[in-house]
Amino acid sequence: MAVGQFLKEKGYSRHALTLLKQTEGGILCNGSEVYLNQLLREGDRVDLFLKEEVPEEIEPVELPFGIVYEDEDLLVVDKPADMPVHPSMRNHDNTLANAAAWYGREKGDRFVYRCVNRLDRDTTGLLILAKHILSASGLYRQMREREIHRTYLAIVKGLIRKAGTIDLPVGRKEDSAIERMIDPDHGERAVTHYRPICYGNDWTLIECRLETGRTHQIRVHMSSFGHPLVGDFLYGDREEQMPRQALHSWKLSFVHPITGEFLEFVSPLPSDMQKYMKERAKNEVSDDT
Repeated sequence: MAVGQFLKEKGYSRHALTLLKQTEGGILCNGSEVYLNQLLREGDRVDLFLKEEVPEEIEPVELPFGIVYEDEDLLVVDKPADMPVHPSMRNHDNTLANAAAWYGREKGDRFVYRCVNRLDRDTTGLLILAKHILSASGLYRQMREREIHRTYLAIVKGLIRKAGTIDLPVGRKEDSAIERMIDPDHGERAVTHYRPICYGNDWTLIECRLETGRTHQIRVHMSSFGHPLVGDFLYGDREEQMPRQALHSWKLSFVHPITGEFLEFVSPLPSDMQKYMKERAKNEVSDDT
């Protein structure tokens, strides 16, 4: 097998391989620089070195966010509510990208910002940031092949007694850049597995496991099922006691794109969701959180 084929099977993208070819000493086999068509033999050692230029367009801003895990290849962070993931026209300096740029600069570890799994502005919890193109390639491949497993916790309106699956296509709502809808004709397949964890007075805490990752998938699915998320003004109703959609990226598991190690992380339910439930507690189904 040639070096290039070996690296492709490891998940490295065409773009990553091009950058490696352009980097002096980027691909070494047993300590010597080689081309991608070099044939490998059993016992050969392949080392990769890549230096990326970090763009300056993201302004470093000191903003609070949690670091759950970090190594030289990636970060797993715990995003707070009211923080967009990427800068936009109306959000220049209040995003996770700004916070990560500040964090990297302060550590002397500046890296290209690549967010692998995305969350809405007011959804809290776990996200993966790839620090370079090599780790990003492997993580993006895992996302495409549904090998990054994401489990969410959500508080929904009404009582849900049994576990189930919602398999309904989700598409963009006409004349809206943000809102999504169930769209059997033009939507993409979306599958959400859910189960109740505990419930109170007209609310249920559910666990949602995503088989697909469409924009607003959980929010649209639960609303279509008659159980919109508490505080979700876009697909339900505003609520003073919960000024955001009660949705939290709780558990995240994947294979490390460089080392091959299996990683799993859990983020505790945020205080605002805990407070909402405690003030309206009635009964419990289980205690897994």
